[in-house]
Amino acid sequence: MKFLFDWLPVICFFVAYKLAGMNPDAAQHFINTYMSSVVSGGSVAAEQSPIVLATLIGILATIGQITWLKLRKQTVTGTLWVTLVLFVVFGGLTIYLHDEVFIKWKLSILYWLFALGLLASDMLFKKNLMRQSMQEIFQLPDQIWTRLNLAWVVFFLVMGVLNWYLAFVLFKGDTDAWVNFKTFGITGIMFVFIVGQTVYLSRHIKDQA
Repeated sequence: MKFLFDWLPVICFFVAYKLAGMNPDAAQHFINTYMSSVVSGGSVAAEQSPIVLATLIGILATIGQITWLKLRKQTVTGTLWVTLVLFVVFGGLTIYLHDEVFIKWKLSILYWLFALGLLASDMLFKKNLMRQSMQEIFQLPDQIWTRLNLAWVVFFLVMGVLNWYLAFVLFKGDTDAWVNFKTFGITGIMFVFIVGQTVYLSRHIKDQA
């Protein structure tokens, strides 16, 4: 259930994009009727409407996540706040200029900021963020926490580069392919990485017993 909640904006973005893509004229009519004040020129072309509408839905879904957590008096993580800020900034530019370039950049920048945050916290403030978030679950040697933190730094750096390459090189001009990768490719890669991490950590957890 938590997995679905965490990925709610991605799922909403994907569903909205696909539905709008199947009904571009209806999506265009909705945007030009109700969103004309927030798009440059007051209107968008039919082929631009899916990404604009999906971006709006993704932003609203992220706001909904934070609102839900606040109402339940649960902690809103720094990751979620950063995601919202970038979504609003880059998504807002995509909506206003009806240009998908900005929302595509948002994902790479988000990953690179995550990598920078993990690395800077460890090197400048001597705080291993992976350890702080997982030490109640795992008891591991210091060197393993260091490796784990570095592994996530490298992972986020690579994912940022991968998104850039697919969005602006391999799938340049093919937003459908990029949206599919964003939804399914990233989820799959993240799943494989976490499974590999769990297998690696389990060996060291057993050594601690």
